[in-house]
Amino acid sequence: MKRQKILLWILVLLFAVFMSIPFLIPHCGFFALFGIVPLLCMERVASESGVKRIWIYHYSAFVLWNAFTTFWVCNATVGGGLFAVFANALQMSLIFGVFRLSKRHFKGILPYVFLMVMWIAWERAYFDADISWPWLVLGNSFARSIASIQWYEYTGALGGSLWIWACNLTLFGLMVSLSDGSWMRFNIKAKAAAAIWTLLIFAGPFIWSSVIWHGYEDKSVGEPLEVYVFQPNIDPYNKFQALTQQQQNNIIISQMEDALGPADTLGSAPVLMLAPETFTSDIITGDYPTSATWRRFVSFLQDRPGVNILFGASSYSVFSSPSRPSHTARQMRDGRWLESHNSALMVDGTRRTEIFHKNKLVVAVEKTPYPAVFCKIDDWLGGVMGRCVGQDSVSVMHCVSPDDTVTVGCAICYESVYGEYYTEYVRKGAEVMTIITNDAWWGNTPGYRQHLSYASLRAIETRRSIARCANTGISCFIDQRGEIHDASPWWQKAVLHGKVERNDEITFFVAHGDISGRVCTFVFGLLALALFANLCTGGRRKS
Repeated sequence: MKRQKILLWILVLLFAVFMSIPFLIPHCGFFALFGIVPLLCMERVASESGVKRIWIYHYSAFVLWNAFTTFWVCNATVGGGLFAVFANALQMSLIFGVFRLSKRHFKGILPYVFLMVMWIAWERAYFDADISWPWLVLGNSFARSIASIQWYEYTGALGGSLWIWACNLTLFGLMVSLSDGSWMRFNIKAKAAAAIWTLLIFAGPFIWSSVIWHGYEDKSVGEPLEVYVFQPNIDPYNKFQALTQQQQNNIIISQMEDALGPADTLGSAPVLMLAPETFTSDIITGDYPTSATWRRFVSFLQDRPGVNILFGASSYSVFSSPSRPSHTARQMRDGRWLESHNSALMVDGTRRTEIFHKNKLVVAVEKTPYPAVFCKIDDWLGGVMGRCVGQDSVSVMHCVSPDDTVTVGCAICYESVYGEYYTEYVRKGAEVMTIITNDAWWGNTPGYRQHLSYASLRAIETRRSIARCANTGISCFIDQRGEIHDASPWWQKAVLHGKVERNDEITFFVAHGDISGRVCTFVFGLLALALFANLCTGGRRKS
């Protein structure tokens, strides 16, 4: 029994290592195609050996996987990082526990199909949950292996999750049939069918992706958009203690002046200048002239027609009301209330201003989940949680010049993790995409590199080029195949200059959404009803 438990722990560790490698090492996404097999083997060995409390093993496996890949969250908040690891692992473990329950009522391959569709249904639901942390969606395993998943333009990342499960279950099924001797009882046609299926499920998507990869050329409508990306490299932990907002404005204005040169050297085509997320905190919505940053940018642009600045801001809406206007509002004084936002603003020299409030907010740091309940608790704790309010729906911005207008989408930081949500920018007409972020909270860890790689997935799914601006790195340009160009160094000032192709074509994924997730959710619903009916009758139905 001791040797058996050692074997189980070895299988647990193999699962955690194999599934972590794609998130930590570039071009290693293929590890995910067999990385779940050790976990399935552990469950089979433990079940057949009569091991008690198997949940300890699969929960430990998921804790290790989460810890290996997302430990860096603790750099920003130890409590939040530990919660992310243990709570996310708990959800995964509960799914695995329901799978083990289903094995008592479903027979043959059906429990494993149930596990696959249940997992993908959970991943899809997780995107819309009020407490959402979909960082380890299985399809994200290939975010640093983009030549292998060009077909995400049809399926999105959850199509990758489906592929990963299909490969793991195929390999596990072959191992079981060999170990229990059932393979020898297959006739020649069954063996040939199994071999062909295995070849197709493993090699087919790679071949399909290779064909797309080598045949794809960036689509272009109109002239490319000229973009400058400014990375000011300001330490977020000492942002306001070490530098005033005026000093921060001076840093980026100096970068802009050096990059653009004299006003009379500019043409009449649109030029977009990007500054990072939460660059300033002096924006009052609807009353922009009160902001010294806004006035400084507008003054800089007055003699530069066609030049537009898109920058991030911690902005605020102020209300006068005798009572609290919303659960998230904080009281100021004299009957006034304040709501905060994480925003992106587009301005030009005519004082034209567009604003977008980030919708996908980081739990606790930026938003209080289920505000009707938790805002009261937060008030009692002294207001320790963020209470940002986002827009109800996505909106786009416009980079304007005398000769042309380019429709631009701006995903703010965490929003670039949400594939189907991200497509809304394209549906609203975005010809190019921008991402503004501030990844320095995590330090020099895999976190900011993983976040960057997810932007490549969004480029493939939508076939929109991306200009990415980070406060301290990594800023870059990403083409429509998801390739990263001109990446800036970490923790250094940088200015990038490039031309970004515009595209108005709609991919299958943008047009039809997450079909893989919807189909799996539907199948899961049917199987869950069958399982529930079986539990209610107390029978053990053969399936």
